[in-house]
Amino acid sequence: MSVNLSSSPVSLLFFSSSSSSKSNCHLHLPPPRHATCPSFLQVRRFTSKPNPSFSSPETLHSRCSASSSMPVELSSASSQGDEFRDSLLYSKAYWVSESIIAWNVDDSYASCCLYASQTAAVSVAQDGIRGEDVRIELQEDSCGLLANVIEKFPHIRDYKAFKVPPVSDVKSLLKCQLVVATFNSDGKVSNATGLQLPGILDVLFSYDGPLGAHYAEEAVSLYLWAPTAQAVCACIYKDPLGGNPLEIIQLEEIDGVWSVKGPKSWEGCYYVYEVSVYHPSTLQIEKCYANDPYARGLSSDSRRTVFVNLDSDTLKPKGWDTLADEKPDLHSFSDISIYELHIRDFSINDRTVHPDIRGGYLAFTSQDSEGVLHLKKLSNAGITHVHLLPTFQFAGIDDEKEKWKSVDTKVLETLPPDSAEQQAQIMGIQNDDGYNWGYNPVLWGVPKGSYASNPNGPSRTIEFRKMVQALSHIGLRVVLDVVYNHLHGSGPFDENSVLDKIVPGYYLRRNTDGFIEHSTCVNNTASEHYMVERLIVDDLFCWAVNYKVDGFRFDLMGHIMKRTMVKAKKTLHNLIKEVHGVDGSNIYIYGEGWDFGEVAKNGRGVNASQFNICGTGIGSFNDRIRDAMLGGSPFGPPLQQGFVTGLLLQPNGHDHGTEAVEEQMLASATDHIQVGLAANSRDFVLTNCEGTEVKGSEVLTYDGTPVGYSLSPTETINYVSAHDNETLFDIVSLKTPMDISVDERCRINHLATSIIALAQGIPFFHSGDEILRSKSLDRDSYNSGDWFNRIDFTYNSNNWGVGLPPKEKNENNWPLIRPRLADPSFKPQKSHILAALENFSDILRIRYSSPLFRLRTANAIQERVHFHNTGPSSVPGVIVMSIEDGYEGVPGLSQLDSNYSYIVVIFNSRPTEVSFASLALRGRNFQLHPIQVMSVDKVVNSSSYEASSGWFSVPARTTSVFVEPREI
Repeated sequence: MSVNLSSSPVSLLFFSSSSSSKSNCHLHLPPPRHATCPSFLQVRRFTSKPNPSFSSPETLHSRCSASSSMPVELSSASSQGDEFRDSLLYSKAYWVSESIIAWNVDDSYASCCLYASQTAAVSVAQDGIRGEDVRIELQEDSCGLLANVIEKFPHIRDYKAFKVPPVSDVKSLLKCQLVVATFNSDGKVSNATGLQLPGILDVLFSYDGPLGAHYAEEAVSLYLWAPTAQAVCACIYKDPLGGNPLEIIQLEEIDGVWSVKGPKSWEGCYYVYEVSVYHPSTLQIEKCYANDPYARGLSSDSRRTVFVNLDSDTLKPKGWDTLADEKPDLHSFSDISIYELHIRDFSINDRTVHPDIRGGYLAFTSQDSEGVLHLKKLSNAGITHVHLLPTFQFAGIDDEKEKWKSVDTKVLETLPPDSAEQQAQIMGIQNDDGYNWGYNPVLWGVPKGSYASNPNGPSRTIEFRKMVQALSHIGLRVVLDVVYNHLHGSGPFDENSVLDKIVPGYYLRRNTDGFIEHSTCVNNTASEHYMVERLIVDDLFCWAVNYKVDGFRFDLMGHIMKRTMVKAKKTLHNLIKEVHGVDGSNIYIYGEGWDFGEVAKNGRGVNASQFNICGTGIGSFNDRIRDAMLGGSPFGPPLQQGFVTGLLLQPNGHDHGTEAVEEQMLASATDHIQVGLAANSRDFVLTNCEGTEVKGSEVLTYDGTPVGYSLSPTETINYVSAHDNETLFDIVSLKTPMDISVDERCRINHLATSIIALAQGIPFFHSGDEILRSKSLDRDSYNSGDWFNRIDFTYNSNNWGVGLPPKEKNENNWPLIRPRLADPSFKPQKSHILAALENFSDILRIRYSSPLFRLRTANAIQERVHFHNTGPSSVPGVIVMSIEDGYEGVPGLSQLDSNYSYIVVIFNSRPTEVSFASLALRGRNFQLHPIQVMSVDKVVNSSSYEASSGWFSVPARTTSVFVEPREI
């Protein structure tokens, strides 16, 4: 039975379903059942598709005995039994503060009540609610939701506000199954739903104290934030796998934080939490087994958390504590150049690396390997940062290498270049091999076990640190690719679920029906919730301090709140070498500022999109320059051409429209690239293709989006390719006409990388751009194995023509791909690859030969950077950029470059030589840059300038850099 608790204040009165006697007390919960603690966590085989079992009512019905996948019309249904259980699978109401529940119901209701059951026994029928321990009457507040609630939850701004009377023990109430229901005037149920609790949890339980395992001289303590849990135990194990627990310890709770103090002997042992908690996906009190969200070590495949003290000297390579003093110099973020690399790609095929460490962290310590020598060459040319694809614990690769499957590559090598057999064999083992990009987060704060020599124990930590140290010693800082926008697992039973087992419904962003948002791909996280934001910031702090990394790239950064990113930046910036062992002022962060899904247009708060993030000093990827250079977008027609791929000037047969349309498309693409060359500055003024002076923000893409958005050059990451989509060489080979030569394709590849290298802002290069890397035209190689992702640092092959790319992502393009792969003239020779590497190194050295290519402010760019081939009479396919310096002691521009007073860069994408003259550039002492004079590229050597006429001549598909040396 239940009692009306509409008076104020309210004490929670709980009643047994078999007795009418009552006891006025706090919520009493049953003790945990220790006997069920597992001897080991059973791990099921990972499949390539995420487990959506607890994301929508359609997939819940077999578990919950529901009969319909959609909400039922309660007022017209039968009152027999539990016909309306489906309605409780939804959580359409939001408990946003102690006194307010928000719910979007119509005005026809007569009354509204909140129900709670400590045993999850609530059921709904037309004639009422059954099984509750508590019923509280709610009254609508005619004033609606307060401004602070709308600011935090903008997507429910129009919901009704229902007042909750003061409750003496609301914290205990939040451990129950909670349901709100409305009734018609005749007392019948008209609507019922579960509640989303993040708002009230943030109000009552936001916490800044210790979390995870903490180590003292004689003790180890555990802290777990789990305010909705009814009980928490820690199962302590001696070994990483198997066996019974050494002990099972019940944690004590204070204000939502469960803790226990144990002996020092726990260090080096393993543990798993047993959490008894109501889970809205099953409508049950579940006993969940989960790793510590603040885990810093794991056994293989995330079965158990390791008690690992990252401050222990036994985990530090020699010289680790002084590594900050040995980091390469970094005077400004404008000096950064980024090289994106996958750990396994780097060495798995490198025969100069010992077989035991190929594909892992320790491969970077092989100082004389072909891969490391390649990185040294790039470092010497100017690359400053290596961006490593995900290195945290992710799903998709078994940590135990002996379980991996492989194919016979010698057989694959005998197959035709356009055969479908290679991909068929690779796809047959794709979920059982050692390859995955890693965008399937399980635990953010632990290095991935499959990259370590031993996934159990401390090897992950030691070897990761050795990798960072080795890269630092060859002049390269380390950037980690972090994926805080989603988690791979959810629900109470998924072996990859962690956070959703501990505080169900809090960490993952839910839609207005209460189901997990999947716009990122799966299980979106909700950084607008305080403890999610805290976990992200704490995790970044851990990687920066304990692993001494130098930057972070945020996957789908636009799905994270701007507030979170700013807090993260501030936290990292405040790290002090004398205290933390790292200089936080040199830690750079950037990410993908795409604005889509439920967060678009600030749908869940001000998110970290390209436009919102400007002014923070946080970088975002500039897709405008990429699309203008290549043509179209990754989601458009594959043959659509752009500035470097032959638009207008060398058609490939794709119907872009009339010649006039193509002329306009090329002119617009040129404007977009020019804005990108000016660091995509929002306020940079240039003359557009129509002859009008406009700001960067007034240059628009095809859909009306402003091209320019940054307020600082360090907020722009210029790139033309990345791990996503085809490699640069592949997309050039796809979009250019089939009848051009491989020599021409190689020149186009270099033209594209040179635009990125010489643009203001921060250049970003995908590993292999510099050696014509191919993935056999695979547009999404995340799970395509070593075969399609191969990098060859012997330079004998670029991996072109190793079979049709995997069917899953590429089959629609096979008719375009097949004839290209079959044509032997498409495949570069070793001489092409070596020349590409030299040309790439040259253009990087040119970037670092003058600070004028690395201006530090938007104002400096506006004052010094100018474009000359502009307006309606401009030569199509040619960009002429000048960068001006001042003179010491002369009013006007300050002097930045002691060697050159003026630089002119001409990007000629035309298939023929171009000559260009400008009155503004006539009569000067321009010379071809000394690096290009000495270049192995004999084509660029022929570039020339005639002072008397001001004529520049630049060969086809060439970037020529002219400098005016200062008089000595």
